[in-house]
Amino acid sequence: MNNVSLVNIFILTGFNGMINHRVTLFSLTLLYYCLILFFNISLIIIIILDENLHEPMYVLLCSFCINGLYGTTGFYPKFLFDLLSSSQEISYEGCLLQAFIMYSFACCDLSILAVMAYDRYLAICRPLHYHSFMSKRRLSQLVCFSWLTPLCIFSINVLLTSRLKLCALHIKKLFCANWIIVKLSCPEADTFSNTVVAYITIIVYLSHGFFIIWTYMHLIRTCVTSKDDRVKFMQTCVPHLVSLATFIFVIISDLMYMRFGSTDLPQSLQNFIAIEFLLIPPLMNPLIYGFKLTKIRNRILCLVQDGRN
Repeated sequence: MNNVSLVNIFILTGFNGMINHRVTLFSLTLLYYCLILFFNISLIIIIILDENLHEPMYVLLCSFCINGLYGTTGFYPKFLFDLLSSSQEISYEGCLLQAFIMYSFACCDLSILAVMAYDRYLAICRPLHYHSFMSKRRLSQLVCFSWLTPLCIFSINVLLTSRLKLCALHIKKLFCANWIIVKLSCPEADTFSNTVVAYITIIVYLSHGFFIIWTYMHLIRTCVTSKDDRVKFMQTCVPHLVSLATFIFVIISDLMYMRFGSTDLPQSLQNFIAIEFLLIPPLMNPLIYGFKLTKIRNRILCLVQDGRN
């Protein structure tokens, strides 16, 4: 059987009903995307240029912000273009690329959060061994792990999807998603491998979640008996917990809706649920860490004062 897809382009039907407000949506989205770029790039530059911030926690935060730029760049430019276009289409190859970026971005976020939890566990629960455990080499390995794991896993996912013969071209979202593409496959297409890899991916990232829970159980147990550790926990772990809670909420909302959601919901609400993970975390994370972490907040205040003088 010839496995070449019968589909060369996809039509993004999530834009239906938005055309009458395209100028307003374009203006607000462009402004929002510029804010995401400004805050994430600013935090990255501050961490890179300030040698006092060349510590594992801030290096991981820098990686977090870079991933935010990576994910949003895979969505917002195309979304802005579609708002001004007469037809909301995306090529077959472009759709696979966007699906790869969306999924790898989301899972890279969770991988980085897991590594950040490990870093906080060592800093608070094993302070005497922190620098020996979290050496530059170990930090480099952890950063590579947080990026390469999702990139490799979703390369396999997208490669398997690219082998399917597709018989439909309407995607009921604002962007391409791997599972949506799989569901567009022809009745005779074999999607067993895609399903197996999808479940393996879920298991891998559930293990990330369980690891984060395990680290925070130890963190809380340690902080209960030490006032100094409680202060350190409030200063450095609260932003991480807020980022984690936000990530879990928006991802579960999207996954639950994708699998079980009702098509009777207004299209605008469906769109909002689908892009929550591209709206909230990329802007909220740099703001939370920028204002909560003392060293970064002080550095920002110094820059503001120097600018005024």
